[in-house]
Amino acid sequence: MSIFCKSLMCMAIVALAGVPQLGWSENLTPAVTPQAKAVELSAAATPDKLLEQYRTALHQLENARINNQQVQAQLHSQADEKQSLEKQLLDIDVTKQGLVPLILRMVTHLDTFIQMDLPFLSKERQQRIGLLKQMLVKADVTDAEKFRRIMEAFQVENEYGKTIEASKDNIVLSGVPVAVDLLRLGRVALYYQRLDGSEAGYWNKQNKRWEGLDSSYGDAIQKGLRIARKETAPDMLVVPVSVPEAAQ
Repeated sequence: MSIFCKSLMCMAIVALAGVPQLGWSENLTPAVTPQAKAVELSAAATPDKLLEQYRTALHQLENARINNQQVQAQLHSQADEKQSLEKQLLDIDVTKQGLVPLILRMVTHLDTFIQMDLPFLSKERQQRIGLLKQMLVKADVTDAEKFRRIMEAFQVENEYGKTIEASKDNIVLSGVPVAVDLLRLGRVALYYQRLDGSEAGYWNKQNKRWEGLDSSYGDAIQKGLRIARKETAPDMLVVPVSVPEAAQ
């Protein structure tokens, strides 16, 4: 080869060595540009993948619709509850307005009932009524608490009608106070017996006074007192009972 050709070949090699590697790597493979990556990703979005994405979007949309319906139902429920509470508050105000007159009437009726009832535990029962009347004018006691205590008093009076009881008391016989034993049979009858057992009698409901009994009833009264004190087993008692007259 002539010296001229060798010189041209060397110049070509040197020129190629100074030119940047446009689009080629060291291994002589094409370089991936951003534009090429975009084309590759677009090509990767196959119809199956697009269908899967579409189905996923539909599923998410359905979940959002169901959640929205649930929220709407909760909002309607809360609105109904609010309306119900507002009505209850109005009802409470109306109830409170009628509660005070009610408890006043209850105490008055209870007081009247005790005065007309058999005269047993008179001091204790009148004291209970007195405490209720004092409580009614106290500002530091709520109406609800007043009502509760009045109901307790009614319950105590109600229990008297279901029990028998023996107690000691002073009653007036022939204008003279006398210490006696009292025998109460529910609210059916009330009997007395002097402490020495010399006399027995009963409370006449019609005449509202104590009346004596024949001495033959003394043992029965004594037996009833022992039963009430749980000193002997329950047994039948033969005693007179004051029966109200039939209404004309």
